[in-house]
Amino acid sequence: MRFAITLTDRFKVLLDTALQAGWQPLKIFTSPLDGKIHDNRQVIEQAARLGIPVQLSPITEADLAALAAQGCETLLLGSYDWRVPNWRPYLAHAVNFHPSPLPEARGPFPLVRAILEQKAEWGVSCHVVEQDFDSGALLDRQLFAMAADETLNTLEWKCQLALEQLARRVIADFPTLWQQAQPQGPGSYWPRWSEAERMLDLSGPLATIQRQLRAFGDINCLAEANGVGFVVHRAQGWLETHSFKPGSLVRSVDLSMLFAVADGFLVISEWSVQAPGVVSGRRPF
Repeated sequence: MRFAITLTDRFKVLLDTALQAGWQPLKIFTSPLDGKIHDNRQVIEQAARLGIPVQLSPITEADLAALAAQGCETLLLGSYDWRVPNWRPYLAHAVNFHPSPLPEARGPFPLVRAILEQKAEWGVSCHVVEQDFDSGALLDRQLFAMAADETLNTLEWKCQLALEQLARRVIADFPTLWQQAQPQGPGSYWPRWSEAERMLDLSGPLATIQRQLRAFGDINCLAEANGVGFVVHRAQGWLETHSFKPGSLVRSVDLSMLFAVADGFLVISEWSVQAPGVVSGRRPF
């Protein structure tokens, strides 16, 4: 099978799996990334070793036509910031690997909200590419359990392991799964998180604060104290009855700050006053 692929390092297993199955790569599409949450250095290095051309700009109809002229049959999508033009005049297949148990949670980077909403189960899906994001017929899914204390980091690793299992099945039996793909039916669309969802309410309950910290991980939460806004890089807390006003700064030592929350204390040990966009991890979708 001759194919082209879009991906970042976190989806590189798709490329590896296709290569192991004997598929022939014609081109890799990726996008400029900041290296904080998503990176493509491993992808670009592997492409250079294998002599696969890499494109860092959006896929155009001219790109699809060029792929068709090379005999490309399939476009695999694994993490891509841009909409793909209508592929049907040029290619036989196009599928997307999405990090949610479709039809739930269509949309960009749903892992954060999965933790905020305390989902008990999550998964990754493979579906036909349509013009409406993440709406195409399903080829297959791989589901797994989420922990009560799930973090963005652990959930991303679980998705990578599930992605490998899903990719092996899909690529090994691609023609059959393509023919048997089933419409998704009604589902849900999750927009990208808002800045308000990143903001910690330091006067609120500790469990809510800790869930936000786990959900945003290296994307980082935001907070405000004494009229000053800042980015929270690391924080820990504990439950304890106290008489302090919730949300108050109890004490600071060097750069570490102790806050009284509604039902305990929160230590913010690493923080900065950089603009949120500097540490957000992704460009706006």
